[in-house]
Formats: sequence, C-alpha cells, structure tokens
Amino acid sequence: MISHRSLSQSFRERSVLTLMSFQGAIALTLDAKGRLAIPARHRGALANVLAGRALGAEGDQGGLILTAHPHKCLLLYPEPAWAPIRDRILQAPSFDTRSAALKRVLIGNAREEGMDSAGRLLVAPELREFAGLERKVWMVGLGTHFELWSDAGWQAQNAAAVEVLQSAEPPAGFEDFAL
Repeated sequence: MISHRSLSQSFRERSVLTLMSFQGAIALTLDAKGRLAIPARHRGALANVLAGRALGAEGDQGGLILTAHPHKCLLLYPEPAWAPIRDRILQAPSFDTRSAALKRVLIGNAREEGMDSAGRLLVAPELREFAGLERKVWMVGLGTHFELWSDAGWQAQNAAAVEVLQSAEPPAGFEDFAL
C-alpha cells in the first residue's frame, strides 16, 4: 500500500522536475583536487530540486549523481531525475550483452556526490580519467541533467553535431520545426 506521505513526496518531486530546465554550455576549471565549481545560476536550481527529496538516515548532503556515459563524457543528475533512469536500466536483463554493458557503464560508475559549502562538486579520479577531464571542462545543460566534457571532447562533439545537422534530414518529429 502506498502511503499518503510517499504520494505527496512523489508529486512534489515530479513538480520540481517539471520546473527544472538546465541549458547552455559553460567552460569551467577543474581545480588541482578534482573539484568543479557549479555556476551560481545552476546551484540554486539544483538546491531547489534537492530540497524536495528525503534526506538519508544521516542527513546526507549528497543528491547529485555523477556517472559515465558511453560517449566518453560524464552525466550529472539531481537524484530525483536520475532515479527513474536508474530503475529502468536495472530492470533490463543481465544476460543480454548490451543491457549488461549499459548497466556497467551507467550504474557501475554512478556515484552520489554533493556540493561543498563553496558550491564545488568533487569529480572522482576514475571518472575524470574515463572522460579525459583535465583543467578545462565544459558543463552542458540538457534539460533535466548536465553533461561534463573535456575541452577536446566538447569541441569534437560540437563539430560532429553541426556536420550531421547540415548534411542530413531533420530528426524524426522535427520535419516541420523552424527556428
């Protein structure tokens, strides 16, 4: 049986997620300890999303999920936006090679992190290595989450995207879309 508390919490999380829309790309600097200062404009929105989630038994200050992406970047999700993705991936059959690979990359590399009092996020060394993150890092807002790219990775991704969009038909569902 679902409790009234869990229903209201679920509704509150969905409401906050609907209002959340991260967008834009910004170049940031990774410090010597592997910390990334989250821009103030995103810090407030992330804090609002995280305020709606239940704190762990020890009142943890986590709530941000950082994981690897097959395109060699990192994904940064507020936990309420990550939970349905994680749950869907975990439902996939473990004996299917592609499903197992997806679980290993996305779930196996997932880490719950939090911002420190200065609004910095620690990026674990193994995730920095996976994505080739060095000093200059691109933080790209994509609605409910961010991608973190190395400078070279972001430049290559942008060039490839422009090439695809100039030489191909629009994606399905965008045939009548105009800017």
